[in-house]
Amino acid sequence: MSKPSITSSLSQPPMPLIDQLDYLGNPLSSARQVLTQHPDLQRIDGTFEDLVHTFSFLVSYNGSTATFNSYRREVERLLQWCWLVRGCGLGELKRQDLETYIHFCQSPPKAWVGSKQVARFKNCLGERTANPDWRPFVNQAIKADPQARTAFSLSQKSLQALFAVLSTYFNYLLQEDYLRINPVALIRQKSKFLQRHAYQEPVRRLSNLQWDFILETVEQLARERPAEHERSLFVMRLLFGMYLRISELVADERSTPVMGDFHTDADGNWWLRVVGKGNKARLVTVSDDMLAALRRYREHLNLPRLPYVGEQTPLVQRLKGRGPVTSTRQIRYLVQSCFDQAFERMRSQGLEDEAQELRVATVHWLRHTGISEDVKFRPKEHVKEDAGHASMATTDRYIDTELRERHASARHKKLKPEL
Repeated sequence: MSKPSITSSLSQPPMPLIDQLDYLGNPLSSARQVLTQHPDLQRIDGTFEDLVHTFSFLVSYNGSTATFNSYRREVERLLQWCWLVRGCGLGELKRQDLETYIHFCQSPPKAWVGSKQVARFKNCLGERTANPDWRPFVNQAIKADPQARTAFSLSQKSLQALFAVLSTYFNYLLQEDYLRINPVALIRQKSKFLQRHAYQEPVRRLSNLQWDFILETVEQLARERPAEHERSLFVMRLLFGMYLRISELVADERSTPVMGDFHTDADGNWWLRVVGKGNKARLVTVSDDMLAALRRYREHLNLPRLPYVGEQTPLVQRLKGRGPVTSTRQIRYLVQSCFDQAFERMRSQGLEDEAQELRVATVHWLRHTGISEDVKFRPKEHVKEDAGHASMATTDRYIDTELRERHASARHKKLKPEL
């Protein structure tokens, strides 16, 4: 069978292949549906069986939407490269091909890189249709500088995820007797891709000035359009003030966050029960300011000022319809919109340089910022428990006193020492 043109495959963005869990049928029907939508793929040997085994692998992670999404991302990228660029099925891949693929991911073609996270598929007249704005890779720096496309590269964290997920994927295909080798396992010198740092990577966070502008912006939006933005203000305060991850705000297979998760102890102290990474539940302390923010949001919803035991009101409600928000993408879009509007306010006030980071900031920066601020004055053991860190070493990353002192001692070094 003929292979696709590599030139055309690199100059055009690929279309998404794998929908959300809720829209997947059994592996056979899902594979047939993909090939019906993309008949050109049938020209490549093995695509149907590749898809059937891939869908079987992915649906086994239906217990966690976050895990499914991360595995889907890596597997889908590989299939698109394998079929559209390499022009072969999974069974033909060798170690050298995987090394070529990793180099491809480190510097993908411009057409494969987008500036923001968007849904793969949309609902259109009752049908699921591919979103033309979706791209396999995302570089948010493109928003700030369109030329940044040429400088895109995967971070070390993303490369580590690539190796881990694809190794698990190929091991599954081995156990199913679909493949004979795991090409990832054959890459002996992973060190040429994965760097080891002799220093601690800095935590990406917002400056106090940036956070002040963000908070003022969202407060103004809440005053002007409360029906939409009282929720925005509450979400931003949760993410910063309680270091929550976006996955801890939405309803999924693990849990549905509700107002009843806020509760008091025998001393009248307020806590929030959160189900986080690894399906582990933890208690997060609720500060006086956060309790006031909760009261404000509940008054907006015409609820009693404070939650009661067993209350099932969703923690973050949909704006349209009833029920909880179920997609992290909705929270991500909400936060990104707040960042963008704060950026415009800062720039309009002549703070162009200080504003630039808001063009590439992500939701997780709010969690990083909240933790970084708290470790300055709270016992780090308390911050560790509230953040849900598995070890103190993770919390220690947010303590930058040593770096500050080190830089201060070097600030006045002279390039021409005095005699």
